[in-house]
Amino acid sequence: MEHANINVSDAGKTAAWLRRAFGWRVRWEGSTFDGAGYTMHVGADDSYIALYEPKASKAGVERDYKTQGQLNHVGIVVDDLAVAENAIKAEGYEPHSHQNYEPGERFYFKDENGIEYEIVSYD
Repeated sequence: MEHANINVSDAGKTAAWLRRAFGWRVRWEGSTFDGAGYTMHVGADDSYIALYEPKASKAGVERDYKTQGQLNHVGIVVDDLAVAENAIKAEGYEPHSHQNYEPGERFYFKDENGIEYEIVSYD
């Protein structure tokens, strides 16, 4: 996969913690073609998350894993799960649902936008 595009309340704030936690960089940023929002592409050389901050937004509904078309979580592969967990905690997020089964070990957390992330290591 090359990228995912998600709505956030503050693209700069989300980009900042993603950069600190995962060592990513801002690949591109700017206003949308229609002027209705601002987008930041944050990631590595061959994949990224597009953070879209619309000028007008509304809170979403709680995830239920049943609604078609719904984003359930974003999976991020890391080399060292303990290092990643410490970085997530340093950002003020609370890891939960630690699991270890083939093919890897993982944990989850939610950010201030209500987006759930799965952090996984295959080492």
